[in-house]
Amino acid sequence: MSELVDLIRQAIDVFLHLDKHVLEWTQTFGGWLYLILFAVVFAETGLVVTPFLPGDSLLFAVGTITSMEGSPLSLPLVVVLLIVAGVLGDAVNYSVGRTLGPKVFTKESSIWLNKKHLARAQHFYEKYGGKTIIFARFIPIVRTFAPFVAGIGQMRYRRFFVFNVVGAIAWVTLFTVAGHFFGKVPAVQKNFHYIIVGIIVVSVLPAVVEYFLEVRRQRKAA
Repeated sequence: MSELVDLIRQAIDVFLHLDKHVLEWTQTFGGWLYLILFAVVFAETGLVVTPFLPGDSLLFAVGTITSMEGSPLSLPLVVVLLIVAGVLGDAVNYSVGRTLGPKVFTKESSIWLNKKHLARAQHFYEKYGGKTIIFARFIPIVRTFAPFVAGIGQMRYRRFFVFNVVGAIAWVTLFTVAGHFFGKVPAVQKNFHYIIVGIIVVSVLPAVVEYFLEVRRQRKAA
């Protein structure tokens, strides 16, 4: 039990002080850090089992590191590399959903794997897919599952790919460039952990609001 508590504390410390940890990683891994960052972003967007990995906060922290004098990380290279990681991650996630979806949703009477749910998902993504895929990039956990559900709903890949690329470019560029420029501000450097918490809260807020709105709609319908 104590080991689990220590592990949770270490994870929280990494999340709140990503700037310091990323800087330490640059000194430890050197150029290999590019590959590590690529792998983290790819896993966070491409594997439904790893939605807990840092996304927005990591991009902001990496952008902050690139603003430091003598930084071993190049902002243009980081941006391009992580955009590619995000695009590939969503593409893999979509492919897994598209492959497993038809095989999993086979029973008419199943509560969770009902074919009707698959039909609704397909209709939803055909109608709102673009907005969903792009906006999901900015919401933790949701961005991990959105491409998976899009694949299950059999959203046309050509359409998905366009929104996937646009979303990845907007997401990576916004947070890394923001970190690069705001990371130079002394107040941000001094209160970096508060900035990270703020990013997480703002990112999760839309999903929380939508949840309560949905609960309210269901109560009214009942």
